[in-house]
Amino acid sequence: MKIDLSKKIAVVTGGSGELGRTMVRTLGRCGADVAVHYLQNKQKALELEAELKELGVRAIAVQADVSDYDAVMRLRDVVQRKLGDPDILVNNAVSQYKWVTVLEQPVADYESQFRSCVLQNVLMAKAFVPAMIKKRYGRIVAINTECAMQNFVTQSAYVSGKRGMDGVLRVLAKELGEHQITVNQVAPGWTISDRYRAAGTERNEGYEKPVPLKRRGTDQEIANVVAFLASDLASFITGAYIPVCGGNVMPCI
Repeated sequence: MKIDLSKKIAVVTGGSGELGRTMVRTLGRCGADVAVHYLQNKQKALELEAELKELGVRAIAVQADVSDYDAVMRLRDVVQRKLGDPDILVNNAVSQYKWVTVLEQPVADYESQFRSCVLQNVLMAKAFVPAMIKKRYGRIVAINTECAMQNFVTQSAYVSGKRGMDGVLRVLAKELGEHQITVNQVAPGWTISDRYRAAGTERNEGYEKPVPLKRRGTDQEIANVVAFLASDLASFITGAYIPVCGGNVMPCI
């Protein structure tokens, strides 16, 4: 058995980012055509587009603000025109901000997290799900976080956005199930990506100590789960929140 995404079309939001670029490459290596979404990092998106084309799959770099309705609809139009109707959505983009206590956190940060976490998933569904319904096939994979279960101090804005998207996605999974569209969440821990490798800071004993596997996960390990959920190997999994964090959080029954 192997993950075969040939003849599938994927959209990865935040595709030019640290984690997104590994997801993009992995989906491409599995045979998918990929729309690499970016907000600001056009150069990296174009580099990824070129990499994917060298693999023999189709690829485009597309700019959009995924928290804005009109921008997402323009994104949809570009993807449909250049690649076709997507089979796979990977909702990965997230806005950045300074983590401080609730009393210190600016209200704008909560609004930003709501828009980038909750509204992104709502708008991507509105844009791309109708075509999935018509063909009775679709895979939606949203990137959540272990923080949504931990609720540690200074995480309130991030957690509020991620827990909000969890509710939307679980409802969406129930609404779309009859159309054979799956909706799942991947929840990474503190993941090793290119910037940590470049800085030589992959190890962090303070974080690793309580993790059952005693290490941080890698961007490739996250992307592997995304590719699995995007494939037909995961055709009977929907509504799931799957931590990929070495057991650092464990949803219990």
